[in-house]
Amino acid sequence: MKKFALIPVMFCFFAMGFVDLVGIASNYVKEDLQLTDSVANIFPSLVFFWFLIFSVPTGMLMNKIGRKNTVLLSLGVTIASLLLPLFGENFPIMLCAFSLLGIGNALMQTSLNPLVSTVMGGGNLASTLTFGQFIKAIASFLAPYLAMWGATQVLPSFGYDWRVLFMIYFVVGILAAALLAVTPIEEEHTTGNASTFTECLKLLGTPIVLLSFFGIMCHVGIDVGTNTTAPKILMERLGLTLNDAAFATSLYFIFRTIGCLTGSFFLRVLPNRTFFVISVVMMALSMCGLFIGTEKWILYAAIALVGYGNSNIFSICFAQALTAMPQKQNEVSGLMIMGLFGGTIFPLLMGIASDAMGQAGAVAVMAVGVIYLFTYIKNVKNN
Repeated sequence: MKKFALIPVMFCFFAMGFVDLVGIASNYVKEDLQLTDSVANIFPSLVFFWFLIFSVPTGMLMNKIGRKNTVLLSLGVTIASLLLPLFGENFPIMLCAFSLLGIGNALMQTSLNPLVSTVMGGGNLASTLTFGQFIKAIASFLAPYLAMWGATQVLPSFGYDWRVLFMIYFVVGILAAALLAVTPIEEEHTTGNASTFTECLKLLGTPIVLLSFFGIMCHVGIDVGTNTTAPKILMERLGLTLNDAAFATSLYFIFRTIGCLTGSFFLRVLPNRTFFVISVVMMALSMCGLFIGTEKWILYAAIALVGYGNSNIFSICFAQALTAMPQKQNEVSGLMIMGLFGGTIFPLLMGIASDAMGQAGAVAVMAVGVIYLFTYIKNVKNN
């Protein structure tokens, strides 16, 4: 029964990866609507803004309606977000679509991992979550290819060009929701008090929680920033078209996927701090390459380095905060998910900087996040 239940759960992880289409989609919207970088970067910022609002309330909602129903709700919101762009591509429609995508993903990020714990009953949880992240990453790096295919091979019967991406993921989202809805999953009814905003915010008074919160903000900011900016750098430095430059986003997610799969092994055989240092050094080298690189191989190598280096930062920061306060894990978890709000702040600042001084300005903003992660190294424990 557990194996059967894992099938729809893994489909949900694939649906969780839909959020990463925001990078390539915002580039196509920018081109189609003739927007500036600062305006176009509102879209990825808007997606991650909702993590600040919905992460803790979702934990409270799970206590009332259950984990499975919360995931189903998140899928419903996500499906609605994918449907809207099929009716048009004007600015208000895309704003609504990306807002709903962010809300749905905030609900899903908070509720799907606990649902996996329910399905597995505590057995092989870590390896199952790792595999789920691998499934999620498949959706992430497929998105640019699907958008390129739609943009270059327009289907006359659809006429959605690159927005065929939304149609394909819309169908997959419906399939994921249908499979999960018909799959029986027994949940234990919780009667404990749900975390509140006040309880979570009080934990920021604990230094390691505050520092880990900022670490996750930097991780997500760099993740979303690279996802959005990498194609623009190739277009600016190499003169590529958007369809050709879109490969940069897939390259990033390919190496992030490899990092997720191999990181679980390295974290078992290497001290956590050592692996964290290696990861941050890779990201620093990447920032140098993205800032000054003018040749394709340098830029591709830099994108690969930040993809691999950034792949395990979240899990390490998350673990440091959880192990520091084991008696407050629910509150700490909610607060760390709120840290995904970094995906709002970084793109906004990067858009302003790139309008002022080109894509090197956007890279400089991400470099600030890497510098912070260097200061975080001393807080990483080896166990």
